Amino acid sequence: MTSLLDPWTLTGPETSGWTRVLYSAGVSPLMECPLLPPQRGSMGSEGGPVCPSEEAWTWQPWSMASPRNARSPGWTRPIAQCMAGTKPKASAPGPDLPRPGPEEHLDAHDSQSSNSSMTTRELQEYWRTQKRCWKHVKLLFEIASARIEEGRVSKFVMYQIVVIQTGSFDSNKAILERRYSDFEMLQKKLLKTFREEIEDVVFPKKHLMGNFTPEMISERKLALKEYLGLLYAIRCVRRSREFIDFLTRPELKEAFGCLRAGQYTKALDILVRTVPLQEKLTSHCPVMVVPSLCAMLVCHRDLECPAEAFAAGERALQCLQAREGHRYYAPLLDAMARLAYELGKDFVSLQKRLEENQLRKPAPRGFTLKELTVQEYLY
Repeated sequence: MTSLLDPWTLTGPETSGWTRVLYSAGVSPLMECPLLPPQRGSMGSEGGPVCPSEEAWTWQPWSMASPRNARSPGWTRPIAQCMAGTKPKASAPGPDLPRPGPEEHLDAHDSQSSNSSMTTRELQEYWRTQKRCWKHVKLLFEIASARIEEGRVSKFVMYQIVVIQTGSFDSNKAILERRYSDFEMLQKKLLKTFREEIEDVVFPKKHLMGNFTPEMISERKLALKEYLGLLYAIRCVRRSREFIDFLTRPELKEAFGCLRAGQYTKALDILVRTVPLQEKLTSHCPVMVVPSLCAMLVCHRDLECPAEAFAAGERALQCLQAREGHRYYAPLLDAMARLAYELGKDFVSLQKRLEENQLRKPAPRGFTLKELTVQEYLY
């Protein structure tokens, strides 16, 4: 069969499995075709590999008509196959275009898309929207301002840090304050574990004189901003307990202290500002945010806001998927079942999950959810 791919130009996203738009040289109609990725290790009808190399692909146009004229509308026969001798298969109608994520790949037998009638512009907009859905969360750090504070013994400079998520408008930007000694403590802790990884990260040096001049404060603001950005760029560092605690622990410690003191409104105010940042920093390990979400549940419940408490509990249960042995799992289910009963929701399924968990892992009476949360961030 004569190859019909030579005069064509392939454009569009380069990710395997995405829809390709082929422009025929000298022909005005556009033909939309899926490019199916090769299957490693799969066998063809003759016993050989379907795709002997990673460069082999299957082209399946569905808006072409006659096999005599491959450029005429309506022809659905494949232009080329991964392996010579493999019989072409007609593509059957299938579901809408899949939504690929950063770690997903399309199967080699994915079928025709109902979005094949999209124009080029519509396809580009469609995939642009899909990419935004799974785009990796990245954070930007800004030192918005600095002010001089008078301490009991000496004065110091307090820097205001603004943490913003990139890629879209971030309505939950975090604002926190740290002094130079806090940055210095972070550097010392990181050097104990990640000395080789951060050997090229320059930490702003401390000066004996002139630390409070406007010029020095402005210079240090830029240096600290760059320092945080460089640390965040190192994967093992941004996922470390030291880095996450630097950005969240002071606020969370204050919030849990207010919870222990019965100051639920003040505790909630701090948690509402801090938990979104904690969720962004711990997306690789959602379980880390469970104590904070459970603290929000306890505060809302004791403030007689059961609907808000139930919503916080649902977020915590999502973080505990496949972690039924976690110490918060059973107390959280018990609290959620009681809230569901109070709200007129389905409490039976929650109670059933709790009973199944107790059967699988029988244990004496454990702590209640509130008794667990008040023990967090004691030191």
